Amino acid sequence: MPHLLRLTLITLLALGITGCASLTNQDPLRVDLVGLEPLPGQELEMRFAVKLRVQNPNDQAVEFNGVALDLDINGQPLASGVSDQQGSIARFGETLITVPLSISAFSAVRQAWGAANYQPGQGLPYTIQGKLAGGLFGTHRFRDSGTLTWPEQVNPY
Repeated sequence: MPHLLRLTLITLLALGITGCASLTNQDPLRVDLVGLEPLPGQELEMRFAVKLRVQNPNDQAVEFNGVALDLDINGQPLASGVSDQQGSIARFGETLITVPLSISAFSAVRQAWGAANYQPGQGLPYTIQGKLAGGLFGTHRFRDSGTLTWPEQVNPY
């Protein structure tokens, strides 16, 4: 009997691991910044309502019950925010999520100090990363990065 019980437990464990592994075969969520509105802040901070369009390219809906977001510019943290917004993104669907984002005075000064050596036409790298928390299948993380390139000034003479 113990041998049969051991074999049954090993089989159930193997099936459980296989089942969990199949849940991770999902494409990552696509997240785009689509809006930015000013919000009231305290004396030494700036606040914005960041609007994100989140697309779900998977065959299963994504349930979420919280959002966290971080923005880095030139390799340094600039802003962060959280929201307890909850909802669902339909299979092969999309939704808009609003996250209040805060920029502290210290972060703004650090960015200004780093931008002192910035040259027109030079790329400024950014990274936006965050997560949609909760739901049946846990947390869905997202990340996007690129380079902001400001055009060079044209000499009118």
